[in-house]
Amino acid sequence: MYYTYILYSSKSLNFYYGYTEDIKDRLKSHNEGRVFATAPYRPWKLVFYASFANKELAKDFERYLKTGAGKAFAYKRLVHSEALKKDKEGRKCYSVAQQSEG
Repeated sequence: MYYTYILYSSKSLNFYYGYTEDIKDRLKSHNEGRVFATAPYRPWKLVFYASFANKELAKDFERYLKTGAGKAFAYKRLVHSEALKKDKEGRKCYSVAQQSEG
């Protein structure tokens, strides 16, 4: 079984898309700083995952999620995050709680 996943960083307010064969170990790797691309933005929270019968399907779905259409689909249907709301000029808008924290 292979997995495509989406992580969310509360530090950077960004999402990370990936695929793996072992979802628990991969999340642990991200949060321990063993993944160069995500280490500065720890901690990471798993916000979505889907399982696939083979590696190619998982990889293809990850690739799709990284496209503009895929991100729009993920934001609308998969993660439902307050961090994704944007104003009319495309800037991210945050809730009052997020503004007072950071």
